[in-house]
Amino acid sequence: MVRFLIALVLAAFAFAAQAAVDANKANQADLETVKGIGPGLSAKILAARKSGEFKGWTDLVDRVGGIGPGNAARFSQAGLTVAGAAYAGAPATAPAATKDASAGKQARAMEKSKAPK
Repeated sequence: MVRFLIALVLAAFAFAAQAAVDANKANQADLETVKGIGPGLSAKILAARKSGEFKGWTDLVDRVGGIGPGNAARFSQAGLTVAGAAYAGAPATAPAATKDASAGKQARAMEKSKAPK
């Protein structure tokens, strides 16, 4: 019975960690639960929101200094939404994967050129 209660509590914490945080509705503490958003950035988001709710991710990126497309993708993956929507831009990990793939192709080409004919 005790194990069941512990598992239930842990499951509740895991669910809370995955819950979406909307930039238009969240307070400073809620924004800071998103990985990568600290006190400074959450204050910038709240200050920009005083002039009106964000219409979408593009509006958030335009109005909040320190948030670009890469950060927007990472924040979205960490649970931040804007007007209930996730970021629709390119995933934050795409450039690194492309770089690794091209490095592998170059290495294979070099090995091939060194092989005896």
